[in-house]
Amino acid sequence: MFLRNLALPAVAALVLAGPVLAQPISTGVDATFAPHAMPKLGGGIEGFNVDLANEIAKRLKRPINIEATQFSGLLPGLNAKKYDWIAAPTTVTPERAKSLLFTEGYLDTDYQFLVKKSDPDIKGLEDLKGKTISVNKGSAYDTWAKANAEKYGFKFDVYDTNADAVQAVLSGRANTNLAGNTVAAWAAKQNPLLKTTYTIKTGLVWAIPFRADDRAGRAQISMVVKCMKQDGTLAALHEKWFGAKPAADSSTVRVAPGHGVPNMDGYDATPVAVKCS
Repeated sequence: MFLRNLALPAVAALVLAGPVLAQPISTGVDATFAPHAMPKLGGGIEGFNVDLANEIAKRLKRPINIEATQFSGLLPGLNAKKYDWIAAPTTVTPERAKSLLFTEGYLDTDYQFLVKKSDPDIKGLEDLKGKTISVNKGSAYDTWAKANAEKYGFKFDVYDTNADAVQAVLSGRANTNLAGNTVAAWAAKQNPLLKTTYTIKTGLVWAIPFRADDRAGRAQISMVVKCMKQDGTLAALHEKWFGAKPAADSSTVRVAPGHGVPNMDGYDATPVAVKCS
């Protein structure tokens, strides 16, 4: 017994002397939202937001688990503490800013319609009358459709994934799909039967959401986003996935003085000195 007790401190010392593994980051994306997140040949997922999340983890020197799931489950999962933050592109709206904290924006996002190439262009919102729009469940486009269906006289169908919403247009179940401009452009590029048409200018951005009580987490990741803007990493990802350099005054390049999205709830305008390791 004496020898056995002597061994215990030695075992404890070995454990303490071993490598301390950083806690993995837990996050999620909608893997049907190309080119932001999509299946990769040979397995796994890839895309702008997958690269963004992996780069953040690399700079924090932490492993990361990126779950591919439906967008409608991501924000509830965040609030249930299943995720630390959400890697999927999330539009910062006044409604969301009341219950979530956001980093500053990393991409500008407008809403764009997608139609069959053989169909006439949508030249204005009045052209939506009598049409059926397909949208991704839980997205900002779902919210827009609900708020404007009666005003413009259209119907809308909600799908679990954006890929299903696009397929509804191809199959004739919907006249048009509404999504983010980068997503609509990618779908049209990949499918010769589709084309982009009318764009709703929003002035909105995509940013990384956190729980409302996680100010420390938001500040940490916000600083990483600022550094990725300053060293050109975000601009390089933009060019890689969208085929063009971002505009000099876009949120991909422009660094906010504080943490969060200006003119939205949760924005901390206190100027911060950008510190990059």
